[in-house]
Amino acid sequence: MLNNILFFFFYPDRMNKVSVSELIMDLDFTENRNISIPSYFYISGFSGIPHMRYYYIFLFFVYIISLLGNSCLMLVIIMDRNLHTPKYLAVFNLSLTDMCESTAVIPQLLDMFLFGNQLIPYGLCLCNMFSVYVFTSTQSLTLAVLSFDRLVAICLPLRYHMIVTHRSMLVIIGVMWAVALLIVITATVFISRLSFCRVIVIINSFYCDHGPIYRSACSSNFPSYVIAKLSPILILGFPAFFIIFSYTCIAVTLFRITAPQDRKRATKTCTAHLIVVAIFYVPITFTYALSSIINTNTRIINLSLTSALPPMLNPIIYTFKTEEFIISLKRLLKRRIIFPSPK
Repeated sequence: MLNNILFFFFYPDRMNKVSVSELIMDLDFTENRNISIPSYFYISGFSGIPHMRYYYIFLFFVYIISLLGNSCLMLVIIMDRNLHTPKYLAVFNLSLTDMCESTAVIPQLLDMFLFGNQLIPYGLCLCNMFSVYVFTSTQSLTLAVLSFDRLVAICLPLRYHMIVTHRSMLVIIGVMWAVALLIVITATVFISRLSFCRVIVIINSFYCDHGPIYRSACSSNFPSYVIAKLSPILILGFPAFFIIFSYTCIAVTLFRITAPQDRKRATKTCTAHLIVVAIFYVPITFTYALSSIINTNTRIINLSLTSALPPMLNPIIYTFKTEEFIISLKRLLKRRIIFPSPK
């Protein structure tokens, strides 16, 4: 798993497992530059809901479909030169982040709750938090990049190939990754400087969530509090606002198009992106907007589905809703590149 690879890279001395009995007997904090850190975090997950095993099995199948779908989507983009366009650079990046984000969340979730390994070492927990937030952030920013592509294609069609080039798209994607990494690295560093008053810290979430972790600290957590308030605005708020602005401009432009055929073609190109945006932003916006009202179980269900469903649905939507992708897939199948005939 991605989290385990990151953990063993940064914390090779913790590869040996510690039994629960040994853990309970060890009541000493680990000291790191005068900051007390817990040995383990305990991820509580759902509480009081029967038959949750079936939900975890459902997430497992969703994860498998997500891996297969995104792998096929990325393979078709790589193999068909007609899809080597700036738009499909962004689509490829979205599939990559979908795979990485679901891999960062679902295997760890299944290991914790399906097999009962809810005690997470300190270093592995920080790596889990880092990977989940980086890939979730890049998902949100990539959706904004795709809306920018549609905005220029429909509102400025004559200037599209001058504005949206391979070079400009690569620069945008690079800046996007840099922003996501900068925000998440900053958040992780401040979390690592917190002091905890327990050997085992209980986290009321389904992964190593930034909010429950910093609120469990017994030292000053003001920098982490500021990051927790600003990062959703930067990572979710600004991209969502830009997407709404983009599609408002697109809607105005579509109403000005006199030919019904052109209007229908332009609307169809945006439908796939709007579906992807809705299935990503609606649950997560609902969860953050009503965080003080909804209970922990509802919050966990919303966020876990947000982590699982968009990566599964994105390749399906782009396959069946995008005509140029269907044409490319048929072309590859016709050439028998993907499924060659036996000699």
